Amino acid sequence: MIRSGARRRHGCLHLFAVVAAVASLHGCRDVKETAAPQPPAVTVAKPVTERVANYLDFTGNTAATQKVTVVARVEGYLEKIHFTDGQQVKKGDLLFTIQQAQYQAQLKKAQAQVAVEKAALWHATTELRRYTDLVRQDAATQTQVDHWRTEKEQAQARLLSAQAQVEIAQLTLSYTLVRAPIAGRIGRHLVDAGNLVGGIGQPTSLAEIEQIDPIHVYFTIDQRELLRLIERQKALPRDAITRGLVPATFGLLTEEGHPHEGHLDFAAIGIAPTTGTLQVRGVFANRDPRILPGLFARVRVSALEQKDALLIPGDAVRFDQQGEYVLVVNAGNIVERRGVKLGLQVGDRLVVSEGLGADDLVIVEGLLQAVPGRAVSPQPAAGSERAAPARAGS
Repeated sequence: MIRSGARRRHGCLHLFAVVAAVASLHGCRDVKETAAPQPPAVTVAKPVTERVANYLDFTGNTAATQKVTVVARVEGYLEKIHFTDGQQVKKGDLLFTIQQAQYQAQLKKAQAQVAVEKAALWHATTELRRYTDLVRQDAATQTQVDHWRTEKEQAQARLLSAQAQVEIAQLTLSYTLVRAPIAGRIGRHLVDAGNLVGGIGQPTSLAEIEQIDPIHVYFTIDQRELLRLIERQKALPRDAITRGLVPATFGLLTEEGHPHEGHLDFAAIGIAPTTGTLQVRGVFANRDPRILPGLFARVRVSALEQKDALLIPGDAVRFDQQGEYVLVVNAGNIVERRGVKLGLQVGDRLVVSEGLGADDLVIVEGLLQAVPGRAVSPQPAAGSERAAPARAGS
């Protein structure tokens, strides 16, 4: 009986040992599985190939194509104002009348002096002819002939001077009728009738005129966008802007899209050192004209069309000291850093001009888990093969 109980106790101990050993082996297997995690999952997509109509977007302000300050060029009392503040005027329209009496009198005086000099010239000419005849008859001396020849020449010079004084007096008198030097919209009159204007050395500003049809829009381009624009317009001549060969459109703050069409007509000769930007100007029709100077404008500049552009999501692009780059997954599911050269922006996507091929797998999600040189588990992005028509902008 005692031996039988001992055998049973010994068998139980052996069973417990076997169970413990199995449990220990299973625990070791769990530790090994925990020590070897799966590669992180990332979302990848191939660049989309599309035909892109390139453009660049900027912000700027409208400005008058011409702005002139009308001044009083002669001194006198302002007698009359011939326009309504804010109206449209044509070139040559009468705007102001300055007191004319003294300048009319000066003109008459100059004209009278012309008459005097004409009489003097007639007298000298007559005497010269008479003494020339007398010399032939030995009734006068050559000295007398020379005297009247000199008198005639001096009379001719004085007549020319008097005639010039008449022209000056006429010109001065014309300044009393102040006319519009350009067509455009005139502002308010700056001096009321009855005031003395045009003091010597102190020209008086009377009004301002702005020509706003066509109208200018000024904006600036930073160095990055400028280089991209130059890259896209290599086929155009160097003077394309001044020749009006670069199309542009703009829209006001409350307008949809860019309804106003025109072209660029000016670019500064260099980059501003303080801002690192280039000032550019466009010219646009304003026939209403309801577009006023100083308004905020959204400008769109056209560039050349790119037929087979590669586009990737903008969020896939990273920047470091070496420049712009993306992370791609190679055939062995290993992450690679790929330096890229970016082109224009298409919505939330970017055109890649260098560094990627159409079959590269670009990581678009999970970038924080992707480390160059390490393995990942690539997952295709939803709808990554589909593409919509694109237009490029910034």
